[in-house]
This record gives sequence, C-alpha cells and structure tokens, in this order.
Amino acid sequence: MSIDIETARRVAKLARIKVEDDHLPDLAQEFNNILGFIEQLNEVDVEGVEPMTSVTPMRLKRRTDEVTDGGMQDRILANAPDAREGFFAVPKVVE
Repeated sequence: MSIDIETARRVAKLARIKVEDDHLPDLAQEFNNILGFIEQLNEVDVEGVEPMTSVTPMRLKRRTDEVTDGGMQDRILANAPDAREGFFAVPKVVE
C-alpha cells in the first residue's frame, strides 16, 4: 500500500493537524516508511513464541477472582463526614 499526497492531506485533516502543502510530500513519505516497517514486522515468524511481560523472566502474581466487600467498611466510613446504618449519608437533592 502506498500513501499519496491526497491521502496524507486527509489523514492530517482527520487528525486535526495543520500541515502546509509543501510539507505534504514529506508526510506522505513518512507514512510510507511506517507502513514499510509494519510490513517488515509482519514477515517475522512468531509461531511458538510466548508473549513476554518483561525482558527478565518473572511470574505474574495470581489470585482467585472473587467478589468481596473488602472487609474494610468501618475503616472507610470512618472518613465520611456523615455515615448512617453502614452507608454514606448525603444531603437530599430531590424533593
């Protein structure tokens, strides 16, 4: 795929970037360079390569996915200016 000057102009407009007409050929060439690099990356065989989380090997911490109330209701409500019956109390806004 090749990006021409009109496509570069349209991309600049969609990105809300003001590009002078004399800079459009350079922008189109830069887009073409980026697309060429992406095509190079697509040629790499990654079959059987495990995804990495870091350059150093490490295991992610895992825990069971359980819904809890956090067990801190009293500590959280201690910060509230007004709490009643285990909930935050707020001024009435609807008559």
